[in-house]
Amino acid sequence: MASWISMDEACRLLGVRPQTVYAYVSRGKLEVMPDPADTRRSLYRAEDVAGLAKRKQAGRKHETLAANTLFGSEPSIPTALCAFFRGRPYYRGQDAVSLARSAELEDVARLLWAAEQPVDFSSPVPSVPMASVKPGRVAAFTALAGLAAVGHSTRGRLTRVLHNEAQGLVGQLANAFGARQGRKPLHLRFAQGWKQSAQVADLLRTAMVLLVDHELTSSAFVARIAASTGAPLPACLLAGLTTLSGPLHGDASGRVQALFGEVERMGEDHVVAHYLSTGLPLAGFGHHLYPDGDPRAAALLALFEPPEVIARFIEKVETLTGLQPNIDVALAALVAHYRLPADAAFGLFATARSVGLMAHSLEQLGVGQVIRPRGRYVGAMPEAQNTHP
Repeated sequence: MASWISMDEACRLLGVRPQTVYAYVSRGKLEVMPDPADTRRSLYRAEDVAGLAKRKQAGRKHETLAANTLFGSEPSIPTALCAFFRGRPYYRGQDAVSLARSAELEDVARLLWAAEQPVDFSSPVPSVPMASVKPGRVAAFTALAGLAAVGHSTRGRLTRVLHNEAQGLVGQLANAFGARQGRKPLHLRFAQGWKQSAQVADLLRTAMVLLVDHELTSSAFVARIAASTGAPLPACLLAGLTTLSGPLHGDASGRVQALFGEVERMGEDHVVAHYLSTGLPLAGFGHHLYPDGDPRAAALLALFEPPEVIARFIEKVETLTGLQPNIDVALAALVAHYRLPADAAFGLFATARSVGLMAHSLEQLGVGQVIRPRGRYVGAMPEAQNTHP
């Protein structure tokens, strides 16, 4: 025989108000009957109330876990692409800084994509006419948006076919940022497009290899979300790059370039004194993953001398704060020293990281599951209708 409880008891067990109990009744989740002792009142099936209370408690635990996963700790997705060991980044177990001494971007792409054939970024892909747009991120994002709009889903396509498309997308992205078209390695094509020497080309090669991937960054996570839905590869890349474009992510070198502009106008002493006296953070110094200094920055800065005023500024900041320059400082210093195009720092970063974003997208396809976080609603509740029997 079923047991029945009062409204007060049901509210206590569920931790809700009477309006919510009425809502449960109206949705068929809670059986109700008139109270034999007082027909003006109702009784509620105790088993239904217990079941609802159990599911509600499980839901609270799930919400807490989901919230903590995204904001309390960090999202965790299995990946074999990039990890940090002893304060250095590794690509599939190979030291990224060591790779940067001689490897080309094409070599690292083959490694991260686990491609059977050598990667060739000169492979053609269908393109959108861009004659009226000068090289830079407008051209790059516009071209990718056009390709994303007409692209084919990744579902049901062989990996080697996706590799061909991915290498074409990286090549077209480089073209949009000013690389000269042709069959040479990408760093040489950038140097030709920007009218730089072979020595600078090798610096561009080093920088791009160092920037290819950095584990599960915001942009990699977004690219993986897009890939998990079966979105076209250009859509996955565009999703990742638009996230990369934020000043707290891949366009952090833009903040450093602005800081360097202040140094060149007012001198390093004035700028450092102003920032330290006001407590403002100095863009490009320190990195939470590298408490002993960013090895990528050290590797790149060791290969050229930044402009004198910028070199003095870097040294002064290190002395007064103890913070080491990160890769954004090195990249901005490279652009300043060789007078590369204004958007060159982001262009190099975006082109190099597109290799990593494609690797994350391709790896996610093997999971075969849509990434679907849950929302935890904290807004106003809808007014419950009076469903009292």
